[in-house]
Amino acid sequence: MAFFTTTFAETPPAIEGEGVFLRQPQMSDHPEWAALRERSRSFLEPWEPIWPADDLTRAAFRRRLKRYAEDQRSDQAYSFLVFRADNVLVGGITLSNVRRGVAQASSIGYWMGAPYARQGLMSRALRALIPFSFVNLRLHRLEAACITTNVASIRLLEKSGFQREGYARQYLCINGMWQDHLLYARLKDDPPYLDR
Repeated sequence: MAFFTTTFAETPPAIEGEGVFLRQPQMSDHPEWAALRERSRSFLEPWEPIWPADDLTRAAFRRRLKRYAEDQRSDQAYSFLVFRADNVLVGGITLSNVRRGVAQASSIGYWMGAPYARQGLMSRALRALIPFSFVNLRLHRLEAACITTNVASIRLLEKSGFQREGYARQYLCINGMWQDHLLYARLKDDPPYLDR
């Protein structure tokens, strides 16, 4: 087995899905991104790390994009914004903690703006990202963790063919508290999505 890495010269291609597309964030996305995140703050905060005080500013967004570019160049992470087919920003999804060598694995994280939740958009985005991960990035395993009470995220992962593999006590510091998480994974050769 070759222990390869994958890099893109500048930006990964846009990823097309059913009624959605994913693309790398750009500075011009800041106003729409900041407005959606602010509008969704109370919806998102229970599931995310504490936001820095300047999180929604242009300067913080610029730093975020710089980190995304560095992570991508070093094949450590790939960050995408999720858009509906009509070019409306609805959320974000990231492949992070890319591990090469004998692992060929990555972790998935995602967020959805409150106005667009429970419309199946993140399911479509995740289903578009999975083939990109296995074919373009040549990963073998995708992992995800979610807080034990996040029923929507549990359902999303299970519908997308992820299998529950474990329980991690105080796994991540979310909203200022160490939270227990359920651990999920999907392998390259796992069967197709479940229709539930």
